[in-house]
Amino acid sequence: MNAQVYVAVDLGAESGRVMVGRWTGKRMLLEEVHRFPNGPVWLAESLRWDVPRLWEEIQQGLTAVARQYGRRVVSVGVDTWGVDYVLLSRKGELLGLPYAYRDARTQGVMERVFRKVPRARLFTRTGLQFLPFNTLFQLISHQETHPDVLAAAHRLLFMPDFFHWALSGSEVAEYTIASTSQCLDPARRTWATNLLRELGLPVKLLPEIVQPGTKLGKLRPSLSVRTGLNGVEVVAPPAHDTAAAVAAVPAREGRRVNWAYISSGTWSLMGVEVKEPVLTERALEINITNEGGVDGRIRLLKNIMGLWLVQQCRRAFEARGRAFTYPELVQRASEAPPLRSFVHPDDPRFLNPPDMPRAIQEFCQETGQPVPRSEGELVRCALESLALRYRQVLGWLEELVGNRLEVVHIVGGGSQNRLLNQLTADACQRLVVTGPAEATAMGNALTQMRAQGEIRSLPELREVVRKSVDLGQYEPRNAPAWEDAFKRFENLTMHSGGF
Repeated sequence: MNAQVYVAVDLGAESGRVMVGRWTGKRMLLEEVHRFPNGPVWLAESLRWDVPRLWEEIQQGLTAVARQYGRRVVSVGVDTWGVDYVLLSRKGELLGLPYAYRDARTQGVMERVFRKVPRARLFTRTGLQFLPFNTLFQLISHQETHPDVLAAAHRLLFMPDFFHWALSGSEVAEYTIASTSQCLDPARRTWATNLLRELGLPVKLLPEIVQPGTKLGKLRPSLSVRTGLNGVEVVAPPAHDTAAAVAAVPAREGRRVNWAYISSGTWSLMGVEVKEPVLTERALEINITNEGGVDGRIRLLKNIMGLWLVQQCRRAFEARGRAFTYPELVQRASEAPPLRSFVHPDDPRFLNPPDMPRAIQEFCQETGQPVPRSEGELVRCALESLALRYRQVLGWLEELVGNRLEVVHIVGGGSQNRLLNQLTADACQRLVVTGPAEATAMGNALTQMRAQGEIRSLPELREVVRKSVDLGQYEPRNAPAWEDAFKRFENLTMHSGGF
């Protein structure tokens, strides 16, 4: 029997992949067909995404899929990172290359917005964590610096929505990606139009919001000819990569929330699933976020800087003539002395420093800690700091949901970092379950399959994940040492900036 094939295009900040999910009737088997590098590019004084090149890579991947699987392909869907957007003219022209969220144009914008709309009211209206690069602040910056471009725009499409437009011609916003923007009302699940008008932003740009699993139409005829994919549907998955990954967390449903997730990659997104947004004063105080999930669920989570710290260390080492693979760096870190020095991963200095190792060293020096010198010491400092930040966020999540979270599920590429997995179990003193590593592509493909009626519910989708992948487990160790380390870490974060 020929298995049906679902194509998951997964674009991350470092790389993109065109994956296929083959449904056997019981299991989803993932295969990578095409991988390509990604990253923002400097254009004059700004940091942009090269979307024409990304689109060309996607087309190459679809062509390879057609050669290999032909008529077995049922549908295709795209997921990406959040917040960034493309502007189109009325005739479908791209109005400039889209800005990357790490561009410096939003510096100071958030504070200026608070003078018009106080922080507490903005949180009540949007439910989102305050990050300087949220779409809302990007749009304010766009309005301030290039009002002519914004005035010429007919439609704003978030990154995955833009590629769905390129695939099918649809002009919609998928709910989970829209929920990352700080332009959405979390309770009503509609655009916060009154707020946006109050801030002087053009609401006419905003498209219709659709739910994950919505069929957007067939591939454009010209694209079908170029790629060889005929009669294939475009289906909106959970288009925010974290939402897709959370859909594929292999947890079992219970009467109450008893597990947390970490979608581990360039960013670490740590949270729980709840039925309604949490908009309390305490949620505002700890700067938590309410983003959309599958079946109307809310992803109550915290953005944590994640493996970006290690990625940028690796890049700096290479620039100094010392190239390492990630496994080599993890091995060096495992051999370095434990629990010596920590950083606050979400201190703004780590968002996009010119030299990550130096930024880590300067933080340690300023806070009176031993300064990590070797590659292993620097990476160990980054990984232990992440694990301790997870412990801190876990405590906040338990406070908000009102009960103990017994298990931490780690999904995504970072789930393959065995040292970080064990450090997380040790820091949190919880059982850590790891996998799937390709949770985003798995959630993308399985949501497409659900749109075809092959599975009926989110619990059933997660049961398919459990049958499809091998999961890892890490038991907590060495509680006294980590308890002491956490007290030191909390003291550091109290006296450091961050989000």
